[in-house]
Amino acid sequence: MPSPQTAKHECVSDDALQHLKTYKYSSVDKSLISRYILKHYWNGFVELLPMWLAPNLVTLLGFFFIIGNVMLLEVYVPDLVGPAPSWVYYSFAVGLWMYSTMDNVDGKQARRTGTSSPLGELFDHGIDSLNCTLASLLETAAVGYGTSKTGAFTALVPVLPMFFSTWETYHTHTLYLGYFNGPTEGLIIACTIMGLSGYFGPEIWSTPLLRFFPSYDEYLDDVTMRDIWIPIILFSFFVAHLPACIVNVARARRAQNLPFAPLILEWTPLVIFVISTMAWLGSPYSFLLKDNHLVLYCLTMSLVFGRMTTKIILAHLTHQPFPYWTIMLAPMIGGALLVNHPYFTITGTTFGPISASFELWYLRAYFVFAAIVYGKWAHLVITSICNYLGINCLTIPSNSTSNEKGSRSNGAANGAHMGKGRKD
Repeated sequence: MPSPQTAKHECVSDDALQHLKTYKYSSVDKSLISRYILKHYWNGFVELLPMWLAPNLVTLLGFFFIIGNVMLLEVYVPDLVGPAPSWVYYSFAVGLWMYSTMDNVDGKQARRTGTSSPLGELFDHGIDSLNCTLASLLETAAVGYGTSKTGAFTALVPVLPMFFSTWETYHTHTLYLGYFNGPTEGLIIACTIMGLSGYFGPEIWSTPLLRFFPSYDEYLDDVTMRDIWIPIILFSFFVAHLPACIVNVARARRAQNLPFAPLILEWTPLVIFVISTMAWLGSPYSFLLKDNHLVLYCLTMSLVFGRMTTKIILAHLTHQPFPYWTIMLAPMIGGALLVNHPYFTITGTTFGPISASFELWYLRAYFVFAAIVYGKWAHLVITSICNYLGINCLTIPSNSTSNEKGSRSNGAANGAHMGKGRKD
């Protein structure tokens, strides 16, 4: 059992966990594709799942598709340029699609099996956060941008919308998905890109657009998709996503007669994450991109960002203060300072830039540290919630024990949509 101080800090004290029994899941999904097309696909797919399959295990199985694809990436296209065999890119598309499918039917499976609980939303969101940089790493390989700054941007930029959606949910208590959103339309586009890379090869994304649109030679010149890739993504985020998050939070605060401005300070962990990444990978003294270590960096950041955002959703579920910090950000700041120390070196000292070997071992140590810290924290949170609610995480209790355990968690599930998934 954790100490009272640890339990309070990690939002798993009895005072915090008691809020799980009254929590009600809320979501708004305006996507026409999910409402009128994919909904029928998900409803049909969930019927294929056996009744003994726990909903959290459904979520985990979806994540295993991504993990398997990352392993394929390391074998067939470790430089993230390729080209790899066509089937590898098709497998990326199938893996990402299956991850999305499992992510959307786990809540339905929870209701089919009568095992809905607040842990489902936390588990679902936690896996989404871990997947954030990994699925986009597959896309980086699919477009063949390699361990360049464009490739690093492609792999890491999804943390921006993910963080702000989590922040928005914390304050509005509702998950909002617009008419065009990343989990639906964005994912379909990503799967399409991967499929096209399998058919035409990843070099299609670095081919001058003039080849495909010869009648626009006056405007296109030698422009490639790679040239407009970053502007398109940034435009989508700053125009289509971020303003909606801010407006929704501002409305929620206004309804409570509370000021909005102080909430900007809650962006601190993301600002640290972004600045540290730009300072580390963008430094002329860093060897990570030059020596093709973007995959290891993204694996590490998957854990760091995963804990950062999952702590926010846990605080949301348990009505606790917003978490501004996680110790897992500290080595990230340290790495950024280490590779940029020549800018701060006192004149006359002999300590020069760190070597490529030292930087790589620092990153490896950071990965091990992040894995241990995340693993211990995830075990603490999951076991604390399971023990408090009398539920299992990855298994469905047998009939002989489910009634006894279910009586302890019925208060949490009654009338609530706490099963996982966002579209029902």
